[in-house]
Amino acid sequence: MNKGKFITLEGIDGAGKSTQLIWLTEFLQRSGQNVVVTREPGGTLLGEKLRDLLLDSSLTMHAETEVLLMFAARREHLDKVILPALARGDWVVSDRFTDASFAYQGGGRQVETARLETLEQWIQGTLQPDLTLYFDVPVALGMTRVSRLKSADRFEKEQTDFFQRVREAYLKRVKKFPDRIHLIDSTQSVEVVQAAIKHTIEATLVANIQ
Repeated sequence: MNKGKFITLEGIDGAGKSTQLIWLTEFLQRSGQNVVVTREPGGTLLGEKLRDLLLDSSLTMHAETEVLLMFAARREHLDKVILPALARGDWVVSDRFTDASFAYQGGGRQVETARLETLEQWIQGTLQPDLTLYFDVPVALGMTRVSRLKSADRFEKEQTDFFQRVREAYLKRVKKFPDRIHLIDSTQSVEVVQAAIKHTIEATLVANIQ
């Protein structure tokens, strides 16, 4: 049985992940892979209920409560979706994973990195994505894109300085894990971004998709 691969998509709100996730899934399927598409927070029945709480703009919560709910949803996600799919040899494509916790809760909420690392080790052990695509856009552009789409959730209502900290945290992750996290300039056209994704996939995981 072929070994499954785990690909995650990251970026601030408005970076264009959702659009490219659909294209990436179809690209992998055309390459002959069985693909499981999922998201965080969410991906399971319990995870989706926690997602509703986490995104509810009428609620306020302590930053550490937010962190714990995120990792609780992730524990279920791993148990019910990600690990079984990888064990079957499927490829998993997830809209966000643990890098988002370091960016949003670590950078945005300023929760101590050491606490996030402790939870990461506890919940997922040594498991990391095989490839993470980080879609980078300036904060102003991301916020403009989001404002055109829908009413804002609890995170999207945050101010510019919050998202600037999130973006900076993501960029630090890119520098810290250059072999795993690949930066995609998401200010470019959809077609150019897709070409960059295709190049990255073929350069990093080509042996598994030919």
